[in-house]
Amino acid sequence: MKSVVSALILLTVSGTAFSAETFSADVWADNWFEMRINGAQVAEDSVPITTERSFNAESFTFEAERPFVIGLVAKDFKENDTGLEYIGSRRQQMGDGGVILQITDATGQTVAVSNTDWQCRVTHTAPLDKSCEREADPVAGQGVCAFEAMEAPEGWDQPGFDASDWPQASAYSEHAVDPKDGYDRIRWVNDAELIWGPDLEQSNTVLCRLTVE
Repeated sequence: MKSVVSALILLTVSGTAFSAETFSADVWADNWFEMRINGAQVAEDSVPITTERSFNAESFTFEAERPFVIGLVAKDFKENDTGLEYIGSRRQQMGDGGVILQITDATGQTVAVSNTDWQCRVTHTAPLDKSCEREADPVAGQGVCAFEAMEAPEGWDQPGFDASDWPQASAYSEHAVDPKDGYDRIRWVNDAELIWGPDLEQSNTVLCRLTVE
């Protein structure tokens, strides 16, 4: 599935607006993503996060002036704050996430890829005890199904935000993530890695940022 999205990001210095370069991006996420440039949304996964199996790649363009900050919101599907999916069925389990992206300029030069240079903050972690997935009646916030959730820090996706205490992204192999449905449609550059928070199963919502110089 291909989605083409264009956004114009203008920077104003002393009252003068400067047009930006055009960039092309490819993103695959399990299950959902939103991408922002300097705080302004330029793309959103076309398959809603409410879809259990929403594995697809998106390709789109945007405009921005360097340097700019990429803000990536990535979410794995969960039915509720237990962090589980297929609740009440034989398939009840923790889901697992993963996202990969690459960005090129108008000449085809790669300017950004997903890797451990990114800084990522997990804003929803569940379940805190993995034995929750074996509960007959899992209830979010009770017993082994406790969870942690926080609001996104104000301005986290904009220049000037202090992310010095954010951890680096964790990189994972294709074997660990098992990407499917759209992943193979993209010719990923060698340096692009599948990234996520510190745990593929427990990290459910991840905010990642990178400054492109």
